[in-house]
This record gives sequence, structure tokens and C-alpha cells, in this order.
Amino acid sequence: MRNFTPPALAGHRIPNRFDGAALLIVMGLLIALVEVGRTTIGTPIAQIQNTPIHLDPAWLPYYALRSTARMFVALLFSLVFTFTYATLAAKSRRAGMVLIPILDILQSVPILGFLTFTTVFFLHLFPGRVMGAELASVFVIFTSQAWNMAFSFYQSLTTLPADLQEASRSFRLSPWQRFWKLDVPFAMPGLVWNTMLSMSGGWFFVVASEAVTVGNTQFTLPGIGSYVAVALKKEDLPAILYAILAMLVVILLYDQLLFRPLVAWSGKFRFETTAAISGPEPWMLKMLRRTALFHTIGEMIGGVFASVFRLRLSFRQPGRMDETSEPSRMIDGIWFAMIAAVAIDAAFHIVAYVSATLHWQDLFTALLMGVYTAIRVAVLMIVASLIWVPIGVWIGLRPRITRIAQPVAQFLAAFPANLLFPPVVLAIVYFHVNPNIWLTPLMLIGTQWYLLFNVIAGAAAFPGDMKEAIANFHIRGLLWWRKVMIPGILPYFITGALTASGGAWNASIVAEVASWGRHRLVAQGLGAYIAQATSTGNTPRVVLGVVVMSCFVIFFNRILWRPLYAYAVRRTTLG
Repeated sequence: MRNFTPPALAGHRIPNRFDGAALLIVMGLLIALVEVGRTTIGTPIAQIQNTPIHLDPAWLPYYALRSTARMFVALLFSLVFTFTYATLAAKSRRAGMVLIPILDILQSVPILGFLTFTTVFFLHLFPGRVMGAELASVFVIFTSQAWNMAFSFYQSLTTLPADLQEASRSFRLSPWQRFWKLDVPFAMPGLVWNTMLSMSGGWFFVVASEAVTVGNTQFTLPGIGSYVAVALKKEDLPAILYAILAMLVVILLYDQLLFRPLVAWSGKFRFETTAAISGPEPWMLKMLRRTALFHTIGEMIGGVFASVFRLRLSFRQPGRMDETSEPSRMIDGIWFAMIAAVAIDAAFHIVAYVSATLHWQDLFTALLMGVYTAIRVAVLMIVASLIWVPIGVWIGLRPRITRIAQPVAQFLAAFPANLLFPPVVLAIVYFHVNPNIWLTPLMLIGTQWYLLFNVIAGAAAFPGDMKEAIANFHIRGLLWWRKVMIPGILPYFITGALTASGGAWNASIVAEVASWGRHRLVAQGLGAYIAQATSTGNTPRVVLGVVVMSCFVIFFNRILWRPLYAYAVRRTTLG
């Protein structure tokens, strides 16, 4: 039988109905991006300041589009930050001594703290334009996404199996090749789960990022966050319910179109020697694989990236590493002296700035408020661990349950604490209970998901060959938890607990001050201290509160989480 296929199409499939469906999705996304860009670039900021936020539900699709676009832009910057910052911290011992404590500080700095110091900068960068306000909003969302992803990638790089590292040296891979052929694939399962959590973290602070008030500087960007802020101010409960429904629809959409295919794709990078049991493909991934035009385009793009990843990009041929060589003590001494000098200089400037307007009594007040918040954080971490570690292990070991729980967990993690203010505030006022106690559960909303997502990722990445060995030896019950599962998920759990504790301090800004209409409740704590200082434009007190909060977080990380993490890396790394 003769083949009438034209030579130009030889070896290629003809576009089919799946290409039509994929084309509709891609064109819809491109049109949405063009619409967002058209109303952002070059638009005077006075135009949005004079345009009120409408509570009519018909505006919610447009607001949801604007908020989602900001989050994905922030997510792109977060990925770039993760691949550079975390890699440098993991690959360089001396750089890690500086970068990891800085990361501890950055994740503990409250969202309002970043707003105080960055809003004016971005507004002056694009004077009189919406772009400045948009960049300020994107930066705030970035600060709620990047730290968690960086910690996850750092954890993966520091727990690389020794045999895989030896294989990369045997193949004489350059640092660039090793990064794309070993580091990124090994970290991919955990990074995808933490990327989903970071997207949800952006939703958690969506109100603070779009409806900004820092002293005399105010702007309200169109989005779901500003919609919620107006609804809370006007005590419009139906509008809040509409906002919750809109968030649910958006989360389900990007879960189906992006994250569910990514989770299925990242499963091929799991470290195991037996064949993994693969579940059904997500419909989006199945459709893309059955397309002809998009499949060909994807192969071309993949070929370009593969060529770039195969480049040596090294000025010297990698030789065999001397594993017995010891670092120079003199260079270490010089490095420590430089770090100490920079830290002392920064501390001197902070003290000089704060002491110009504040007194010792303000420091004692901030420390006391920090103790109150620290007690809340400690209690919530214990409660969250007891609840979510068993649930996360149960979900992670069952792929079918994982596919069901994935969008549910994303939605719950994205649920802003502000949306719970109406029932919580009204209940506290009605029953005349202590807000210092009953506002505390609002902090749990922003902390527990770091633990859950990391535990699920750890359990899902548990090697299949080890599961078979454990089943053959009939290890069950408490012995299974002590000797198998807890060591298996320990690096993931500690990464989740470390980011969760920092997230709890950050969430205290939202949770310790709750308002609904004319009712305003304030719990004693460092979060309320910083929130009140920010609303009044008292920058010295904001600086003092941020410094005290950072000191508390670093203290707990140094005496608890970092030693536990070092133990996990030392005792549970495979190979």
C-alpha cells in the first residue's frame, strides 16, 4: 500500500481533536494574560485609586484573574530564587553559614514588615503608575512563597544519596550538568508539593498584598484580596461567601491544569530500584500527550532545554574530589570575622535608628509580647504535629487518596484567616471569652499545611523497594513508626516544621488582630504589636518588632530545628 504522506509531514502526526481542546485552553490563558498586561503597564495609579472595588459577584472573574496572575508571577520569581539561593547554601559550606540564618530571618519577617520598607520603594520606582503598586503586591506574595520552596530544595540537596553522588562523579558531570541531571530531578517530588503549598500561602496573605495601608500610603489593587477587604469593612457576608466560591473555582482550575499533571510527572523522579505502581494519568497530561501539534512543539522545546542542560559550562575539567581534605582554618577564621563585622555594623545601625525615638521600656514590651506569641506558636506546633503527621503519612502512602486530597488540601491551605473573622469575632463577643486564647486557633490555619504537605511528600517519596522489604519482614505497629516511617519522613517533617514555625510567627500578624465591622479584637502578642505599629505608620516600632521576632525565630531554629535537621541528614540519608 502506497504512503501518500507528504515528505514534510513524514514522522509527524496530523493535528487532531486533542489539539483543538489544548488550543482553546492555551488561547484562553494568553488572552487572560494580555488583558492583565493591558490594564497594568502604563496605567496611572490615580485611575485605580478612583475606581471603587465592586462587591457585585459579576466582577469576581476579573478580580480572580488579576490575583492569580500576580501569584504566578511571584511563583516564577520564587523558583528562580530557589534554584540559586538554596543551591548556593547547600553546595558551599561557608555560604551556607550565612545564607541559612538569613533565610531564617527572612521567613520570620512579617508580611507587614516587608510592606513597610518596600511599598514606597516600588511606588517611587514607577512614579504615578500602577506598575509600582503591582510590583509591591507581587513582592509581598513572593515573600509568602519563596522561603518554603527554598527550604524544600535545600533539604533535598543535603540529603542526596551517596551512591548517586558517586555516580555523578564517575560520569565526570560538570556542576551545571549535575544540577540538572541529579539535583533538580531528585528534589522534584518534594519541590512540586511545596510549590503547591506556596501558591496557597499567597492566597493566605492575599488581603494584605492587595489592600495596603502603611501610614499615609494607601492603594487598593483590583483582586479577590481587595474584594474581601471591602466586604469585611462593609460586613457583607454574602460577598465573603462569593469570594470563597471564587477562590475554590480558581484553585480547582490551576490544580487540574497545572499541579495535578506536575505531581504525576514528578513521580518518575522518585528514588527507588523497583518498578513503581503508577496510577491513572490526569486528564490534562493525557490530553497533552495525545496532541500532535503541541506534542511536536513540546519535543522541540524539550530538545532545546536538553541541549542547554547537557552543556558543560565549566572552566576546568572536574577531577576526583579529595574526600579527606580539611577546610582551611585560616580562611574560616577570616570568613567568620567578616560575618561578625557585618552583623555588628547592622546591629549598630538598627540600635541607633530605634533608640532615636524609643526607650528601653519599648524593648521590654516587645520582648514580653514575643514571649506570648512564642507560647502560642509552641502549643500550635505540638497540636499540628499530633494531628497531621499520621494523616499525612496515611495520605502519602495511598496514591488514590493523594489525588483526592490534593485539591482539598490546597483549598484549605489557601483559605485566608480574614474570612473566618466574622464567625470568630462574633462568637468571642457573644460568649464573652478571652481573645488571647480564642484568637490563637486562627494562627493554626496558616501553619498546619506546611507540615501536612511536607509529610505527604515524604511518605509519597518513600522508596517502593523498602516498602516491599518491610512487608516481607512483617514490620507493623509502633515498631513500624519508630524504625521505618518516622526516619523515612524525618527530613521532610523537619523542613515542614521549620517553615511552619516561621509561618506561625508570620500568621500572628493576621491572627492576633481580628475585626468585623465595629468589633475589633486584639490579643496580646508580637503580631498585634507590629500590626498596630504598621497601621499608625510608626516605623521605629515596626523595626523593633521585626528584629525581636527574627531573634525569637533564629533562637528556636538554632537550639531545636537545626540540630534535629542535622541529625536527620546524618542518620536517614540513603546510600
